[in-house]
Amino acid sequence: MSTNRNKVGIVGGGIVGLAHAWAAARAGCEVTVFERSDKARGASVRNFGMFWPFGQPAELYPVGLRSRELWLEFIEATGIYHRPSGSVHVVDHNDEAAVLEEFSKLGGDLGYECELWTRSTVEERCPGVRRGVAKAGLFSPTEINVDPREVLATLPGFLTKKHGVKFHWSTTVVEATSGSLRTSHGDKHAFDEIFVCSGHDFETLFPEVFAGAPLKPCKLQMMRTAPQPGGWQLGPMLASGLTLRHYANFAICPSLKDVKARIAREMPELDRYGIHVMASQDRNGGIVLGDSHEYGADIEIFDKAEIDELMIRELRKLYTFPDWTIAERWHGIYAKNTDGAEFRAEPLPGVHIATGLGGAGMTMSFGLADRFFTHRLSAV
Repeated sequence: MSTNRNKVGIVGGGIVGLAHAWAAARAGCEVTVFERSDKARGASVRNFGMFWPFGQPAELYPVGLRSRELWLEFIEATGIYHRPSGSVHVVDHNDEAAVLEEFSKLGGDLGYECELWTRSTVEERCPGVRRGVAKAGLFSPTEINVDPREVLATLPGFLTKKHGVKFHWSTTVVEATSGSLRTSHGDKHAFDEIFVCSGHDFETLFPEVFAGAPLKPCKLQMMRTAPQPGGWQLGPMLASGLTLRHYANFAICPSLKDVKARIAREMPELDRYGIHVMASQDRNGGIVLGDSHEYGADIEIFDKAEIDELMIRELRKLYTFPDWTIAERWHGIYAKNTDGAEFRAEPLPGVHIATGLGGAGMTMSFGLADRFFTHRLSAV
């Protein structure tokens, strides 16, 4: 792939599509994005607003840090809301504390920046943690809190102003072939390369590819409290010991099996719904809470009150906020690759599929798209 203004078409205006648009534009391409809605309305705007590289496995942690560099570049250029708060896994069981201690030793050798905290340090630096319950905490300084709605509203303008990226909103692409895209308006657009980044929509384009791919949709339920009174601040973004069994970075810890066995034995309902609890604070002071994981055929269009109640139950064991009033409830659905960090395919020459980042879209999209185009350019 050369840098002589190749024309690139992007299908999908979510974070994955916009990340590829940015990476292609930085590579010197002339980029056009097609989004079927009037703005991004899918999983990208429904997440926690957590940029969370710490949760990535060792081989992807550097890609997450590259994402961070790009996030900071975008933040500096646009002035969007951001809170470089870092994150803390706070645990209330001895077996979970053993995992944190193991990771603080093993992770350092793998390049992770983290610090093991005692109960007193957790209580000193985390106003949102209940006193007297924490066994330990593991702090990472790399995490940044952003507003996903603002990000997805601002990023297109940034790409247009800085790189001349063009956007076609409310435009559904109905056919992608080598060299061209056709829209529902009947228009045909010529491109040198095309990237299909349409999230969990597996049916519209190349359904036969998606049918054989290691992909499945995942639904998450989330909640948001009312703004906390008096400007109360959460401190670092919080994750509980339940998250240890969800994030791939902790797989290196031998004692993780004990945590998984105890939860499966004592609280199988949490495994049934893939519940692990986290909390972040939005720009208006509300606390974003969650989350759950339902896959494939288990996904229903209606949210389950039982899931919300289980999450609140587990959140209250560890966390304390001045106001627990739930102001909003919603869900998001994303595509998860069950065989790696992302799914890529080239069903036709010059037509690429990029999806399946799962819950790491906001964290990893910039870095993974950058890696793809960097490798392509270095191969020329």
